[in-house]
Amino acid sequence: MPTPDAARSGTFAIGGDMTVNRLGFGAMRVTGPGIWGPPADPEESRRTLRRVPELGIDFIDTADSYGPYISEELIAETLAPYAKVHIATKGGLVRSGPNKWTAVGRPEYLEQEVHMSLRRLGLERIDLWQLHRPDPDVPLDDQFGAVAGFLKEGLIRHAGLSNVSVEQIKQAQKHFPVATVQNKYSMSDAASEDVLAYCEAHKIGFIPWRPIDGGNPSVEKPAFKALMQKHDATASQLVLAWMLKRSPVMLPIPGTSKVSHLEENTAAAAIELSDDDVKTLNGLR
Repeated sequence: MPTPDAARSGTFAIGGDMTVNRLGFGAMRVTGPGIWGPPADPEESRRTLRRVPELGIDFIDTADSYGPYISEELIAETLAPYAKVHIATKGGLVRSGPNKWTAVGRPEYLEQEVHMSLRRLGLERIDLWQLHRPDPDVPLDDQFGAVAGFLKEGLIRHAGLSNVSVEQIKQAQKHFPVATVQNKYSMSDAASEDVLAYCEAHKIGFIPWRPIDGGNPSVEKPAFKALMQKHDATASQLVLAWMLKRSPVMLPIPGTSKVSHLEENTAAAAIELSDDDVKTLNGLR
């Protein structure tokens, strides 16, 4: 396995002025089953978080709904003060139990969650705060207007969106500069290709959630296995290498609660795919 070093993934400047290594870390999995409650092995989750900056990862994505609150609290407990690590969090989803997610986009609720995330993370300003999912029961302009207010008040440095369409991004841009978009995207899920193209055209960071799709049938195909052998890579490493090659605005955030898995994912940054390799992988989608 190549030496794990996220710096080999290249960099991207979020919002034009916050440069991070493109391969980041998603902190959803450091919580319990169903993304609910504390992790089954709290110390291993802490070891994993402590290992993150040692591997050159300087961009961590979390959300107030992971746990809920558990992920943010563990990040602060193990990594604060954060030095060169940038913490991104999200708000706008409430939890009533394991695997239950409900969008709440009332401005007063979003404001409360920004303040609570600041408190839990031990920050005076959040580097990147993202609306987790637009609430269909609240006018979008009210939700986006609230986010613009957080920027104006200095509560957050940059603002992003998650689980949105191109039209929703355009509507949000009338209120504030959209620094990132976080949508589901993987080799086996191309539903957000139009969103990725828009982000690339406007230099908006694209953060694919669930970048390693365990249900991807392509990994069983001979051409995929041949590339795994060629690069001495696992299936997940090959997918991450493809994603990094796919677009310069792509910021994959594979998540885990185990140090060994974290190191394996990070080693993907060292895999250099040729144009022919990429063409082969594209053909397997």
